[in-house]
Amino acid sequence: MKKLTVPVLDEKDKEFVETLVNVGLKRNVAKTLVYLANVDETISRDIELGADLRQPEVSIVMRELRDQNWIEEREIKKEGKGRPLKCYRLATSITDIISTLEERKRIEAQLHLDNIQKLRSLTDKLK
Repeated sequence: MKKLTVPVLDEKDKEFVETLVNVGLKRNVAKTLVYLANVDETISRDIELGADLRQPEVSIVMRELRDQNWIEEREIKKEGKGRPLKCYRLATSITDIISTLEERKRIEAQLHLDNIQKLRSLTDKLK
């Protein structure tokens, strides 16, 4: 029997995850991003174990991260039959991802402020 060692999220990582969730990321996306930020490259199975996710959850998250162009994916041929393993790594630094999230929140906040200003203007017209 093989014995594997997989890095897992620690308390500091979990705090990072919670903060990402608080700024609007889905929990599974946040867990996966933090996990990927801690490793050079990894396979789906390690993400499952290290971020405490199920295989379908990892697949969904990877699709979302791919759509954002935040990850790179490559295939590793296995010996014998079967599908190749997919190997993932961040294509964008976690710092740049945070900057992207910050910009999105700025735009969102400005839209809210613009709507509040519009409401004030409309209220003035009611009087």
